Amino acid sequence: MPTAEGYLVPDVLKPGLALVLVGTAPSKISAAKRAYYANPVNKFWRTLHVVGMTPRQLAPQEYPQVLDYGIGLTDVAKRHSGVDSALPGEAWQPDELLEKIRTYRPQIIAFTSKRGASEMLGKPTGKLPYGLQTETLEGAEVWVLPSTSPLGHNYFHLEPWQELSNRVSEIRDKLSER
Repeated sequence: MPTAEGYLVPDVLKPGLALVLVGTAPSKISAAKRAYYANPVNKFWRTLHVVGMTPRQLAPQEYPQVLDYGIGLTDVAKRHSGVDSALPGEAWQPDELLEKIRTYRPQIIAFTSKRGASEMLGKPTGKLPYGLQTETLEGAEVWVLPSTSPLGHNYFHLEPWQELSNRVSEIRDKLSER
């Protein structure tokens, strides 16, 4: 797994992935544990399992194992941590994320929050519906998902995650036929 200087949690990326899940920035807990979605009340790992993207619920420290399921992980703000609203303007690195997409060529990019998608796509969060978007990034499908963060609990619903899982299954099947 490549690492970059200053990343609070390393990227989990390789060529040929079906899906790259893109967070906004690690929470303070995730940064301290150097693991994705490490807050025990975050629904991320449970959600991946419930919708069928992983055969069992992974623990945050097992995050590198997502590669075994054709899934990668990164963030829009790799060098900062905390709640989205408290991140400084320089935290957002859309050009860095675009370079990763060009390098690794995933089939799907899915933002795990509207804020991360907003910063990347240049659209206000209110103009971003959940689910598949009309635009692509470097040829990859773009999805926006409800945040699994405890701060987004009131907005969380499973349906877009399940729709994404169904689409990832289709892509995994096509990739395995090659």
